Amino acid sequence: MLEVELEEEKKEIVNNYRKLLRKAKTVMKEGDSKIVRKAFNVSLEAHQGVRRKSGEPYIFHPLAVAIICVDEIGLGTTSIIAALLHDVVEDTEISLEDISHMFGEKVAMIIDGLTKINGVFDKDTSQQAENFRKMILTLSDDVRVILIKLADRLHNMRTLNSMSTDKQLKIASETSYIYAPLAHRLGLYAIKTELEDLCLKYTDREVYRMITKKINSTRVNRNKFIRNFIKPIRTEIDRLGFEYEIIGRPKSVHSIWQKMQKQNVPFEEVYDLFAIRIIIDTPLDFEKSICWQIYSMITDSYQPNPDRLRDWISLPKANGYESLHTTVMSEIGQWVEVQIRTKRMDDIAERGYAAHWKYKEINVKGKSEIGLEKWLLGLREVLEQNNGSAIEFVDNFKSNLYSDEVFTFTPKGDLITLPKGATALDFAFHIHTQIGATCIGAKANQKLVPLNYQLRNGDQMEILTSSRQKPNEDWLKNVVTSRAKSKIKETFKEDFKKVVEEGKIIVKRKLKQMKLSFDQENLEKLAGFFQLNTTTELYYNVGIGKIDHVEIKKFKIQKRDFAQRLLRRIISPKSEKRTIKAPEERKIDQLLIGEDLSKLDYTLSKCCNPIAGDNVFAFVSLSEGIKIHRTNCTNAPELITNHGYRILKARWTTSREESFLVGLKLIGTDRIGIISDLSNLISSELKVNMRSLSINTNNGIFEGLIELYVDHTIHLDELMSKVGKISGVVKLSRYN
Repeated sequence: MLEVELEEEKKEIVNNYRKLLRKAKTVMKEGDSKIVRKAFNVSLEAHQGVRRKSGEPYIFHPLAVAIICVDEIGLGTTSIIAALLHDVVEDTEISLEDISHMFGEKVAMIIDGLTKINGVFDKDTSQQAENFRKMILTLSDDVRVILIKLADRLHNMRTLNSMSTDKQLKIASETSYIYAPLAHRLGLYAIKTELEDLCLKYTDREVYRMITKKINSTRVNRNKFIRNFIKPIRTEIDRLGFEYEIIGRPKSVHSIWQKMQKQNVPFEEVYDLFAIRIIIDTPLDFEKSICWQIYSMITDSYQPNPDRLRDWISLPKANGYESLHTTVMSEIGQWVEVQIRTKRMDDIAERGYAAHWKYKEINVKGKSEIGLEKWLLGLREVLEQNNGSAIEFVDNFKSNLYSDEVFTFTPKGDLITLPKGATALDFAFHIHTQIGATCIGAKANQKLVPLNYQLRNGDQMEILTSSRQKPNEDWLKNVVTSRAKSKIKETFKEDFKKVVEEGKIIVKRKLKQMKLSFDQENLEKLAGFFQLNTTTELYYNVGIGKIDHVEIKKFKIQKRDFAQRLLRRIISPKSEKRTIKAPEERKIDQLLIGEDLSKLDYTLSKCCNPIAGDNVFAFVSLSEGIKIHRTNCTNAPELITNHGYRILKARWTTSREESFLVGLKLIGTDRIGIISDLSNLISSELKVNMRSLSINTNNGIFEGLIELYVDHTIHLDELMSKVGKISGVVKLSRYN
């Protein structure tokens, strides 16, 4: 039986290799198949006998990554070879020198970059963030490193089922925090969308199951609706004689969930569940005019929403994305988003940077130089000057990945594209470092505005300067772009260093007076006591006088740090069987925490207010002990990504009853007695302890907030079901 299974596996390996060759036909030159075969054989031999968590031979993974690289991203032979060998140096005895000798320096350099950013799990804070910094730094060397890493991550996410639950949460959170936004920024929309959906599948399982079930249950009616909707569109395009393709699909699960949250509506009431994509095959010189011709034809058949028109053909996104979007009303009253683009635009939209590079030589009216190339040039500049902490670096970089854009103009009419939320000061630093450093204000459309003025589409900006002006630390609060932050920090870096050195001397002297050693452990505890992230922040705050010697004396260093003791106890196999006292706040004992699932004291995080039955994890804070968060908490991705070694698994038990504070938001039509009905149902009939109830009414519509205590998610679901049936209540949702 075993021999039969092994033979089947061999056949599947060969089939996957042949599939790779078929997909790669269009990108491989003559003779490339031999070198690809050599890479496959090296990888096959290197991973011989090794299996993945799923039980399948390890070679399935590099083959899958190579197929994604060529089929879904559009990379060439060098990337295919690197993808096949991407785990060889780290996991086997083959060295980078061996790779360089067999396949050349380019392949070796890419694999070196991939090796440096592997193994990010189960690392402490600085190591993990440093890995991300290394990954991002490769963008300034060879973007293929990142593209292959995204393919690697996509396949890992597709096969995440075989991992443990806590590992799934860690990997999914990290993916949503860094990799999905990075795919978005590089224009890989298909990969970005799939990563987001897969992340939701593991971070909020109930929501994912609910939305996918509803999407599947409406498939037949949806397909019928789409066929009817596109019928008149097909007739008109056929009449014009264009070659085209029309694709109809529902929005992604993650996109639908975002809309439900943003609009505070159930699935059935999401504004535009459907999207139609029209892809025209047309010569480059006629792209813009033909897309607008198709738009005109569609709006002759269906009424458009003027507020939903998006022209990314005239002004492409920074990642190179070009398309014309509109939302129109169907004959049955359903809103439908329509995307109009050419084959070239669609290629760039799906394959991102790889396709952008492919079309670069064509350079349609300079557009290819406006998008990704400009962003990468700016990125290189920021990378070269960055001297901050790894976590700060990653957070700053990440903040510019997902942002929308705002289009502004210089006094001479030059277009300047910046992230949405950018300020006049961001604009100034974008023009030139010296202009930014001496900026005292600005004019937006001839009107004076302050430094923190948020730019709007179409603003014509003029920057006012003074030679006496100097940047200060408060400026960092008035900018959002990495470039501006980097330049501001650069200008007062020397002053900062001087203050830090002075603070360090003071801290050293104070610790000596308290008869405590000046070592890393004590310094980290002292920083944690003042809720600071690094010792540098500690020195700086002492240096400028924010923390004085009296406050330092309050620090009782002789009491062993709670978080460090707790981590050692949980991680150690010889864990002591005793309860650790948690900090102030209500204490309960309904959770099992850590690898050995011990009963430990903890506090519930106020940012997401978990209740019994929620999917949760534990986070060991430096100063507040164990904090419990919901897995779908808005802070979860950042905590798990940057502080993975302080994340512990947690599972609810039923040891005793306990009440949890939860908030409900109601919207409905106002009527006499609504407050009385709500109060009677919750307090009298259901016997639920209600902490607060507030109702605001405007033009016959009310919005209400209720805070109450429940025992479990089951209890909450029953309560919400009954409240939702009260006359006048239209929408009901839980809020943090």
